[in-house]
Amino acid sequence: MLMPVVLAIVLLIVQVTLWFHGRQVADAAAREGARVARAAGESGDWQGAAESKAQQIIQAVGPELLQNAKATAWESDGRRGVEITGSAVQVVPLLPSMTFTITARFGGPVECFRPDVGDGEDCE
Repeated sequence: MLMPVVLAIVLLIVQVTLWFHGRQVADAAAREGARVARAAGESGDWQGAAESKAQQIIQAVGPELLQNAKATAWESDGRRGVEITGSAVQVVPLLPSMTFTITARFGGPVECFRPDVGDGEDCE
């Protein structure tokens, strides 16, 4: 009678661990995508480059740990970043309707490089 309870607890611990590890993958991908987005300046396709970098990180680090991963670049009030959404691997067979959603969002101010001459021109 004790074995099903122990097995359920072990599966739950494994599920939480996989969710946590998937979250770490999403965080790393969002950070790298945000870094590309912020450093792109006013270049044309910064969104595509940032989303592509985030997807590359997901594929390199843990494509099976973060399922249905989607990277979305955003810009708001002089800030840029990337948001990653996906779901963790599900190992608990008794919870088929429950999804373990993972969302990570990173961003920051757009980096502006000014030459060290003149009167401090704007980056625009």
